[in-house]
Amino acid sequence: MKRARVLLGDDHAIILDGLRRILEPHFEVVGTAQDGRALVAAARELRPEVIVADISMPLLNGIEAARQIQKMSPPPKIIFLTMHPDVAYTTEAFRAGASGYVLKNSAASELVTAIQEVLHGRSYLTPLVAKDMIDNLLESPAQPEIKSQSLTSRQREILQLVAEGRSAKDIAAILNISPRTAEFHKYRIMEALGLRTTAELTQYAIKHRIVSP
Repeated sequence: MKRARVLLGDDHAIILDGLRRILEPHFEVVGTAQDGRALVAAARELRPEVIVADISMPLLNGIEAARQIQKMSPPPKIIFLTMHPDVAYTTEAFRAGASGYVLKNSAASELVTAIQEVLHGRSYLTPLVAKDMIDNLLESPAQPEIKSQSLTSRQREILQLVAEGRSAKDIAAILNISPRTAEFHKYRIMEALGLRTTAELTQYAIKHRIVSP
């Protein structure tokens, strides 16, 4: 019987090795990626059926990577494997197109089940988060999105790179644009958000979970 193809994304090699050991008896692990941009490229090249990825990754966070991957036809199923039990992260993950959400400390017991569930067209949410999410919905039916929707996808990419301390020259090389264009995007982001300094941009990115503290 043909095994499902799985792509892994995490910026820690030791976690990728652990995930391989958990998953290889059940699925075909076709590749790994250690940043969000590499994950998007690997998804396009390898065409996995399922992607298991962290939310907090350099260059492009898992949420933004998921949004780009969802444009593939057909898109793979995405399961976020993360340390974040925060309901806001969970909500944004599913808005970005995720099919599953598992905490890293539950990976050994839940991840295989989560992959099997999403392969059958169902969603999977770890019980450790599910109760808090239900309680949160009951208390506050209208939850605001965690990031400003006034920013474009490209602007959110650049905001993350700025918050990671990348220079305009670095950003230009990563995104294949000119340093002047990178600076222009940064200026427009600051204008849109009403911010004045790079430090304020970084604080905004942390507050809105675009990067981890």
